[in-house]
Amino acid sequence: MTTHGPVMPIWSCGGCNLPWPCPTRRRELRAEYADAPVSLALYLGAYLVQAAEDMPWTPAGVLHRRFLGWSRTGRPIDASSTASRYSNRATRTRPRPASAGRMTSDDTGSGRLAGNP
Repeated sequence: MTTHGPVMPIWSCGGCNLPWPCPTRRRELRAEYADAPVSLALYLGAYLVQAAEDMPWTPAGVLHRRFLGWSRTGRPIDASSTASRYSNRATRTRPRPASAGRMTSDDTGSGRLAGNP
């Protein structure tokens, strides 16, 4: 168990009195969630929501950087897989069903679906 937990509602560290999460707690969290970055983001996001309620005067961007902004740094990004993932999205096409579910405009303004009397 760490001594570097948050002291609420001021969100300082109980171990070193720095703003929480302090550098020590960040290192601990990185190690604890090394294989689960999404879980770390969810964990920190829940604390971000609580902190925003406790400190409504603090700008959202400041809280985001403090609670989430540091969590993704230091991880290598494979540029080739990222580029291919996004290029595939742009070139994919999806077949559209012929007039199914499309609204038609008629003189009555009824907004009937095409093909339905």
